[in-house]
Amino acid sequence: MMIPISFIAGVLFLLSHLQRCPALSNGLARTPPLGFNGYNVFSCEGTETAYKAAAQSLISLGLLEAGYNRLNIDCGWQAINRTSDGTFAWNSTRYPSGIPFLSNFVHGLGLEFGLYSDAGFFACDDVGGTAHFIGSLGFEESDAKTFASWGADYLKYDNCYAVSPTDFVNPNPPIDLKPHYTAMANALATVQRPIVFSICEWGVQDPARWAPSIGNSYRIANDIGPPASFDNLFRIINQVVPITGFAGPGAWNDLDLLEVGNPGLTVDEQKTHFAFWAAAKSPLLVSTNLTNPSNTTLSILKNMNLLAINQDSLGISIGFKRRYANDHDVWAGPLSDGSTVVIVINMQTNARTITFNLFDAGFISAKVTDLWTGASVGNSNTSYGFKFHRDMTNLFAEILILSRRYTTQIAAHGSLALKLTDGVRAQEPSFTFYPASSPSNVLAGGASTRVVNNTATVVDFIGKGGTLTFQNVSGGTTGGSKLISVDYINADIAFTNTACSNCRNAFVSVNGATAVQAQFPLSGQSWDILYSGYLLEVAGFRPGTINSVEFSNPSAFAPDILRIGVAT
Repeated sequence: MMIPISFIAGVLFLLSHLQRCPALSNGLARTPPLGFNGYNVFSCEGTETAYKAAAQSLISLGLLEAGYNRLNIDCGWQAINRTSDGTFAWNSTRYPSGIPFLSNFVHGLGLEFGLYSDAGFFACDDVGGTAHFIGSLGFEESDAKTFASWGADYLKYDNCYAVSPTDFVNPNPPIDLKPHYTAMANALATVQRPIVFSICEWGVQDPARWAPSIGNSYRIANDIGPPASFDNLFRIINQVVPITGFAGPGAWNDLDLLEVGNPGLTVDEQKTHFAFWAAAKSPLLVSTNLTNPSNTTLSILKNMNLLAINQDSLGISIGFKRRYANDHDVWAGPLSDGSTVVIVINMQTNARTITFNLFDAGFISAKVTDLWTGASVGNSNTSYGFKFHRDMTNLFAEILILSRRYTTQIAAHGSLALKLTDGVRAQEPSFTFYPASSPSNVLAGGASTRVVNNTATVVDFIGKGGTLTFQNVSGGTTGGSKLISVDYINADIAFTNTACSNCRNAFVSVNGATAVQAQFPLSGQSWDILYSGYLLEVAGFRPGTINSVEFSNPSAFAPDILRIGVAT
């Protein structure tokens, strides 16, 4: 059974919750913050000496000139007791000259100075919660005044011990965390100093839907590390999919600190990491040892083309466009000059050639610039061919024009960072839609229906024996291969890495033919938020309305399905 598009549009509006709350209007962070944070290199063991050296390195290495204009200290600077009058205190062993001295030193170098605190009874530490560093819960007004008096320009506000003095890290807290962060935001608004407010509640209560009005950035996921790994990147990338539209000037999705320069990622994985974070408009906070960084590390961090993408005044993140499961992702977003940035990520661990279709970014032709080199690679029609291979000595993509295809050499988990200008827009495909709950469909093996928000009916428990089969689907007049659009719900959140972190797999088969894998990222953090328009190509259609389309997964659960559309 087909369903009227007007009805579906109403369902999508009710389920998607895409209305962005107003960004914090404190006039700060109109572009994503850039700077240094020591956590990934020092953990909670940073010292006055180490942070002074890092600040000096920002100058001597040319990072300040590139835009990295702040030095933020992370956990471990705090004492374990306040002063006798209740004032926040520092660890005098690690910071013998005091925080005001360090702040003045950093400011004297022409940098801004950032502090760390916690919205809990105690702060986070790296010794299993036993350090009991001072937290700010209940002391927001006095601590905000203290931090301002010390010259803080930035405050990272963490989430340990938020529930009770005995609950160190809780990824599913039984309390509403927003009041903790609102209290500090209100306190910062009363001090006579502009302080960028960085909310770090690890993405556990979907902060993109409430934090923009109280914070200048908000962490959207659990820590990126240490240790660094591509699995961590994949987990975070999947988590940002449904919320890219919530970021903007004054309030940014924070994908966490940079791992560029740290062990655990190949050079090309680091380039993928940096390019994606930049194009997603995440704050870019260097977090590696700056004592003797490699030329490769510096060439990545100081790529002015990608830094310009990150700092673009339009402030719109790239969005998820297409995933070819276990193959490659395509992400794209607009820029203030009318051009488009595109990130293509090779998801495989081997060297290979893939094809990027301009259509996946919404175009049929465009002029293309490689953002790593700044080189123009000419006009493009229809598609590019890309060769991914391991070449640890070549820092930049080599793009050669060959007929209507471009070939580039990048390692496993490598990526392309492209700028498209003078693009000719592709016509949006039109679809015939089929609701999953249609009585003509076949639900077997435990698959069932559930009503969402008293508005729409989805099919859940697909997988582990449960199947959903759409019946009477049109293959048009020719059959063959068809583009399918899927509207789904997946709130299977991963706080740590899993086999499919923040994603669910489904296997889609037409008329019993070999199934195509579809890998669905999060749609949101509750089971009533829909993602609309996941695209995949499936072969095996026959002419006419005699086709069946089955969703299954033999070993795990697939997402809940609202409907599919078949391109006409």
